[in-house]
Amino acid sequence: MPSLEGKSAVVTGASSGIGAATARALAAEGARVVGGARRVDRIAASVTPLELDVTEPVSCERFVAVAAEELGGIDVLVNAAGLALGRDPFDASTEEDERLVLETNVNGLIRVTRLCLPHVRDGGHVVNIGSVAGRQAYEKGSLYVTSKFAVRGFTYALREDLLGRPIHICTVDPGLVETDFSLVRFRGDEDTARKVYEGVEAMQPDDIAECVVWVVTRPARVNVDELVVKALAQSSGGRILRTES
Repeated sequence: MPSLEGKSAVVTGASSGIGAATARALAAEGARVVGGARRVDRIAASVTPLELDVTEPVSCERFVAVAAEELGGIDVLVNAAGLALGRDPFDASTEEDERLVLETNVNGLIRVTRLCLPHVRDGGHVVNIGSVAGRQAYEKGSLYVTSKFAVRGFTYALREDLLGRPIHICTVDPGLVETDFSLVRFRGDEDTARKVYEGVEAMQPDDIAECVVWVVTRPARVNVDELVVKALAQSSGGRILRTES
């Protein structure tokens, strides 16, 4: 199988959760990795840290320009930056939350991809971190669900547009993963965030990072269009079997 030794990778959202785990995993496989995040102090020592706010066009332009120069080209792009805000019915939504979720999860991902594509080498990979929420809707998650359906649609549209150019395109769609995701979603409410993972063995960020590494180390003739991975106790985005404490 193809080796990542000496390859170059760019990972957004590299300061926490799936993004941080993926950046570390790619580096452990021998890739030179540039990680982008607002909290650069939290990026692993094995990863070159660069400041990035995917919601800001100027920040994205600067990040990609510096990363491409640092790496001399890109073999793997992993779009892992993302968030959710709240678990409320849509009619309790706010303009501010809508803009932040869609700007981060959709526009930011699209923007970084567009800027990186001129630097992606033949045989390279674009991996978008989607969600099972982009496949099956669940209640009180309309903004996040919308954003992840958009990521899935964009991934497939990009596949169509780049057909003929030897670049692999994939969406990795995780289910329940224990990260700071819920802490952000519930605006720092630690008790509520903790309850999301109670009574169930959730996946860990490293589990998803291993999936990403597998995707980008298939034979050159293979494109993994989508990879869906859930906790064993989870059948859909909204259905999780929990044990009683």
